[in-house]
Amino acid sequence: MNPNLRTKRFVYATLLVVFSALLFPGCGPGYRQLRQEGQQIMLAGNYGPARSFFLQARAKKPREVENLHDLGACSLMLARVKFAQKNQAAAMRETDAAMAYYTEAIDIHPGHQASLEGQRIALKLKGQFDEALARAEWAAEFVGPSAKQYLVLAAELEERGRLDAALLRYRQAVALEPRNAEAQKAFAVFLLSHENEEAAVYHLQQAYQADPADTWVVDELAKRRALPTLTAQQEGS
Repeated sequence: MNPNLRTKRFVYATLLVVFSALLFPGCGPGYRQLRQEGQQIMLAGNYGPARSFFLQARAKKPREVENLHDLGACSLMLARVKFAQKNQAAAMRETDAAMAYYTEAIDIHPGHQASLEGQRIALKLKGQFDEALARAEWAAEFVGPSAKQYLVLAAELEERGRLDAALLRYRQAVALEPRNAEAQKAFAVFLLSHENEEAAVYHLQQAYQADPADTWVVDELAKRRALPTLTAQQEGS
């Protein structure tokens, strides 16, 4: 189907729902239906029409965190589009809108990981890199601790060249959740990128023990002839 035709159909569907809600306020779609419609349209890449559905859903349930997150995600994607079009003013408006939705979601649910990550992305788009790092540090300190929070903070620190601080956060992540395959893998990638192969192999082996199905880890260990033997319990899991 022609992408422009698909977009027009989504827009018409959105307008139909809006007009129906205005003309027949007691007979409009419910929160769940609006969310489902919005998510389908968002998955198709039509973020403006999708946001219209999420806004209608918000009118019915203003404090639903997942809906606020999706509103933030729509605004964030629209900001990326505007940046690509060199429309700086419109991009910044969308970024500010994304920040507002994510912040509201976090105020309701301080540990909402997807909104915390969205907020950091929005801050980076705004060029506020120090603030993005500060938010990651806050999340690791007050929302966590969890391996995920430490990994996010480690990546932020590594991006800024603060390698000793990043190393500490990677170590904290695997110490906190030693059976977390993603944490072990992320630490191994960091170590490989900084020429510490011996330590990297150890953490690759830990990742393999936790998740033997990760083909990248298997390949990296096989190249180094360091693939460990699984226990019967691990082979059956």
